[in-house]
Amino acid sequence: MEKGKKQVRLFYCVECEELAHKIAKQSELITLQSINWRSFDDGFPNLYINNAEDIRGQHVAFLASFSSPGVIFEQLSVIYALPRLFVASFTLILPFFPTGSFERMEEEGDVATAFTMARILSNIPISRGGPTSLVIYDIHALQERFYFGDHVLPLFETGIPLLKQRLHQLPDADKVIVAFPDDGAWKRFHKLLDHFPTVVCTKVREGDKRIVRLKEGNPAGCHVVIVDDLVQSGGTLIECQLRSDEDVRDFSRGISSPKSPCWIYGKWLNTICKVLAAHGAAKVSAYVTHGVFPKRSWERFLHNGSEKAFEYFWITDSCPHTVKAIANKAPFEVLSLAGSIANALQI
Repeated sequence: MEKGKKQVRLFYCVECEELAHKIAKQSELITLQSINWRSFDDGFPNLYINNAEDIRGQHVAFLASFSSPGVIFEQLSVIYALPRLFVASFTLILPFFPTGSFERMEEEGDVATAFTMARILSNIPISRGGPTSLVIYDIHALQERFYFGDHVLPLFETGIPLLKQRLHQLPDADKVIVAFPDDGAWKRFHKLLDHFPTVVCTKVREGDKRIVRLKEGNPAGCHVVIVDDLVQSGGTLIECQLRSDEDVRDFSRGISSPKSPCWIYGKWLNTICKVLAAHGAAKVSAYVTHGVFPKRSWERFLHNGSEKAFEYFWITDSCPHTVKAIANKAPFEVLSLAGSIANALQI
């Protein structure tokens, strides 16, 4: 064993099996452990942690994926059980914090489910080594780090280094410009991408129209990469069909109307894509750490013949169901978090 390094026993949920094996290949110090994910006839979990006595005094981790409410309960049952098995320390890796976009109340009656999830995770039992280490990648709202209680130590990581490595491998790396769809994305990511020229967009409302403008930067002749933390249905990124000359003119001016097909199918990030093209961008690609894509909405982005909205669409493997669905389908490429997670397990 390397001096100062720890041997980690890594458990994982069913849908994270592929990612868990990739993590284990990163280091001889990581050993995979198994759980029997069984159910009773009524559908409730009937779980069994294999070789439970062997993990006493060991550093233990669990790789989770809360991809739907239906799988959260069974994983929480394991997560709450593992620290109580006299382990030396416990780490929970939850690459995608799924309730992150529901972090605030806008009117009385709204439920901030991100706060609820943070409270649930904050009550993970303390192990012999102290509070649980909780590893999360690119949490949607930065203020959510303050939702967690003292029983967990949140470690907020990012997938941006994977993107930087990939961008430097492109044949036109010297032509790459990073585009931030709004000031929020710029604030959280620009310091991590300061080696690239940037474009910053902004949006304003005028009556029933939403107007997107280039706040700063010049994309002319460049390969522009839109960077954000997550995409849900993809409606905000998808290429739409223009039905009239007025739509074309509106797009070139950065205007999208709720009455037009541009608004219905594209929404404002698609408008950004069009605005970038109207300002001379040679290519447009996109990166999001978390490609959620419910209801197979990733299909909207597939290259069909000569038609393509994006040159590349990069995601990480934080959402395993999406990774399986888009395998070998252009323009998608998966940048694996495996190496980053392996490093985080040594902190």
